[in-house]
Amino acid sequence: MITLRGKGVSEGVAFGKLFFTRDHTANAVRTASGDAELELRRLKDAMKLASEQLEKLYAAALDAVGEKEAEIFQIHQLMLEDDDYQDFIRNMIESEKVNAESAVSAAADNFAQMFSEMDDPYMQGRTVDVRDISGRITRALMGEEDDQTSLSEKHIVGAEDITPSQALQLDKSLAMGFVTVGGSQTSHTAILARTMNVPAVIGVKELLCPEYEGLDCIADGFTGVVYLDPDEATIALYKAKEAELREKARLLEQMKGEKTATLSGQQIRLYANIGGLADIDAVLANDAEGVGLFRTEFIFLESERCPTEDEQFAIYKEALERLKCPIVFRTMDIGADKQAPWLSLKQEENPALGLRGARLCLARRELFEAQLRALYRASAFGKAAIMFPMIISKNEVLEIKEIAQNVRAGLTESGIAFDPSVELGVMIETPASVMISGELAEEVDFFSIGTNDLTQYTLALDRQNKELDRFYDPHHPAVIRMIRMVAQNAHAKGIWVGICGELGADMGLTDVFVEMGIDELSVSPSKILGIRAKVRAHP
Repeated sequence: MITLRGKGVSEGVAFGKLFFTRDHTANAVRTASGDAELELRRLKDAMKLASEQLEKLYAAALDAVGEKEAEIFQIHQLMLEDDDYQDFIRNMIESEKVNAESAVSAAADNFAQMFSEMDDPYMQGRTVDVRDISGRITRALMGEEDDQTSLSEKHIVGAEDITPSQALQLDKSLAMGFVTVGGSQTSHTAILARTMNVPAVIGVKELLCPEYEGLDCIADGFTGVVYLDPDEATIALYKAKEAELREKARLLEQMKGEKTATLSGQQIRLYANIGGLADIDAVLANDAEGVGLFRTEFIFLESERCPTEDEQFAIYKEALERLKCPIVFRTMDIGADKQAPWLSLKQEENPALGLRGARLCLARRELFEAQLRALYRASAFGKAAIMFPMIISKNEVLEIKEIAQNVRAGLTESGIAFDPSVELGVMIETPASVMISGELAEEVDFFSIGTNDLTQYTLALDRQNKELDRFYDPHHPAVIRMIRMVAQNAHAKGIWVGICGELGADMGLTDVFVEMGIDELSVSPSKILGIRAKVRAHP
């Protein structure tokens, strides 16, 4: 038995034979061409076919994984049409007199390296995307089918990295899990794996040995351990674990419709974190009581231009009407690892400490006011609350409240309906906001603790840096004490407090949060029923 170790990014246990995907650009043979015009025509035809394939993939992804995840194929379309990318390929064909396949392969290497060397984790994630579109063009040039595999038995897909189109096109009844050398927790492939409920492990450095292909494999998406040619004892252990997971899922179904309350009657509101309309079905399917974090920034990040007030209003209104439950909308939390190119923000030495969250909203007031108008207009169609990220001072809150008051006054003057009782809250995600939480509580209706950034800033650790994983401790006593302090200060001023970061779904801390008196937990939809069961078992 061979044991390999990586990092689990999509929970579950997968069994199957290990199958390696192929990088088609690596198969491109460089040959001289005496007819550049012929190669350019071949390139044009291949790009046209690739574009048509991406359109079909987008349509298929809408049905399979929803609008938010399907957006990746629109991003691929934009990359395919990018002038710099196309010019690089054409110039190489014309200047070096080579075939189109080798020019596309060179472009893949060049742009992948460029993206990988960028500081922004989001842009680093585009490395696999540029290889994906380059492989698509190469397959078209070589006359190969777009289908990634025709295997007829259950398998676990292994690769340097699995591209989003590969993930979507694999036969879900046969592709039982993903194992990769590269990738990240926030890569498109990891997100797709979680959406598709496919166990996935990344960072397995020793994976791509030719002699490993075809071996029986077990991938543990919880621990990140991968077993090749497992012995009988390991197989039995994981078969038992798989049965346990199935039984757990069956029992959790019984939590639907039940109150989220302890045995002594203490109630907690159990809400969901979502990124857009595509997640609404998951909220309903998992019986969330509301939405504690609607990440409105994705509306901005997934657009080629600034979304208009009316476009935003339509999205917020649809969410409130479809869910028929309370929704806490976070205003656009753009900056750091979430960049919108059309904003043309200056490159920062340390973007995690830069112009982001509420700071960006106050710096680009016209964007902020348009979003607030859209949110207030939508509030006429359901129970909405608004919260503001990255707050570090009382003055910021006062300035924001003044802008909100002006927006409400403008809507009233125009005769536009809105709910005047919309609650306003702030995210507590910096040590500064923790220390002045008593003062902030006098100005707002609620707190939502963003534990991801709070942990990062408290421990002075970049949570995007994989080299620091062993130092990153979200259970650090300083973090827990800060959460307790915020809860005490909130309740002393008569406002409610929730948690919307990853710790909210950490069942090792559920009892601690109940004892602190946390009023609301907002977690990924798939975590709702497990947290409800945990709360209901609390004395």
